[in-house]
Amino acid sequence: MRLRQKPWADKEFAENPMYIPNPRQLSSRWQGLFGNDNPMHLEIGCGKGRFIVENALRHPDINFIAMEKFEKIICMALRHAGLAAGCLPNLRLFREDARDIVEIFSQGELSRIYINFCDPWRARGKWRKRRLTHRDFLAKYESIMTDDIKEIHFKTDNVPLFNFSVAELEEAGWRLQNVTYDLHNSGFTENIMTEYEERFAAEGLKICRLEAQKLDGR
Repeated sequence: MRLRQKPWADKEFAENPMYIPNPRQLSSRWQGLFGNDNPMHLEIGCGKGRFIVENALRHPDINFIAMEKFEKIICMALRHAGLAAGCLPNLRLFREDARDIVEIFSQGELSRIYINFCDPWRARGKWRKRRLTHRDFLAKYESIMTDDIKEIHFKTDNVPLFNFSVAELEEAGWRLQNVTYDLHNSGFTENIMTEYEERFAAEGLKICRLEAQKLDGR
């Protein structure tokens, strides 16, 4: 996407220390970037950054990474992060497509992946393979996660996509927990809303959420 309507975008990319311009060069070296051995969590499709920034603020003992496909959106996430907290030492953001995730991270680098309100695509034919919870993507995620623990946290307002995701995860051997079709009335207290989620909730839409986990390489 072009950035002409964001005259500050080039400056944000050039000067924001949380922005990673060449993330593929860090494959197998992400831990060194943060300078510690803390767990690394990734959000795929971070939008304007509200969710990942709040997580980084609440959990300074975890390293957070956010990826977003569109330049116009990632620059807004960078600005939001800077305005909210200056430079967060445990947060980095970059622009890439999730299809290339195995070229960006290596085996054992991530322990948790967040997928929030992704494009549901169409359920038929080749379109379903674009869903970020399709089994092909799940195999990629598993290949770059730690041996001892692998977690995927997923939220959507789209019930057909949620049902599809439940089926794909179970078929791939992931153990599901905290599954709800009405998150905001579920009693779950640790929720951090995204921008989309706040808007959908205000419209009266119910939010679906799940956690998927594999332990000890199983």
